[in-house]
Amino acid sequence: MKKITFITASLLLTATFTSLNAQSHYKIADKISLEGDGGWDYIAVDDNTNKLYVSHGTVVQIVDLSTNKLVGTIPDTKGVHGIAIASDLNKGFISDGKDSAVTIFDLTTMAVIAKINVTGKNPDAICYDKVNQRVLTFNGRSSNATVIDAKTNTVIGTIALPGKPEFAVADGTGKIFFNLEDKSMICSVDTKTMKLGETWSIAPGDGPSGLAIDTKTRRLFSVCDNKLMVIVNADNGKAITTLPIGDGVDAVAFDNGSNKIYSSNGDGTLTVVEEKDANTFTVLENVATQKRARTDCVNSKTHHIYLPTAEFGTAPEATKENAHPRPPVKPGSFIVLDIVPVN
Repeated sequence: MKKITFITASLLLTATFTSLNAQSHYKIADKISLEGDGGWDYIAVDDNTNKLYVSHGTVVQIVDLSTNKLVGTIPDTKGVHGIAIASDLNKGFISDGKDSAVTIFDLTTMAVIAKINVTGKNPDAICYDKVNQRVLTFNGRSSNATVIDAKTNTVIGTIALPGKPEFAVADGTGKIFFNLEDKSMICSVDTKTMKLGETWSIAPGDGPSGLAIDTKTRRLFSVCDNKLMVIVNADNGKAITTLPIGDGVDAVAFDNGSNKIYSSNGDGTLTVVEEKDANTFTVLENVATQKRARTDCVNSKTHHIYLPTAEFGTAPEATKENAHPRPPVKPGSFIVLDIVPVN
């Protein structure tokens, strides 16, 4: 997932969000503290087992959402980006970016089953297609995708991509859609034939990162650097509409139980969009969250939304070797926000 530069909001913008939050239909129900001061990326929830999977530094932390307590840790996932859940196979798949590998684990025991190398560099987004029981990693530094047979845990193919891939979603028919960050496009691959499919522009959206889908209405939700959500027909690539979102977005989640779309923005807001029907969408509010809470997921059974974040110190001075140093995480400050709708 992309690196984001954060801009300090003006007092006026802060006041606007405070006003919105005073009338909010959402609240922070809990702040789940997890050990470790490393970075984070994607977060995933398993609705069936009510467990949350959090990428964090060199591990994936597993939280039981009935108690919001840590119940397990998957180790040695260097540069972890994402987690794909294959409930029908009782397996999880983790993209280990720095190792250019995938860690496979048992959902019940949380034990590691295997670790396999991918056919590209820096596997980032990772997605499971239940139709053909295949996992694809989208490799950010080699512009390709690795295809894994989820039943046998073996690499069976590589798909060349026309740009740098970002997040990916399965459509339930054997296709996986994904954003191209550098080309501002949505593309698809057929997981059975392992061939590239559609390539659609999402202009005026620019620099897309997060992607979600409503498989019933066949609508894709792509969130972009220029503070736009672009909603696209997954059958023909037609842009249905664009909507304003917050700054510093990196992920978006769709709740198929409530028909809400949630854009997690690094500026400390969560943009809530309602899908009234396949062609009608409305921004309901911008919920105040916390700075750098830029990735999210939603449990469509409980309707809780989860966003990882932390507090940061002061960035060190720039050097010749590191012109843009990143500020350090404040020790012990990593949390997952548990946000719930309220009447």
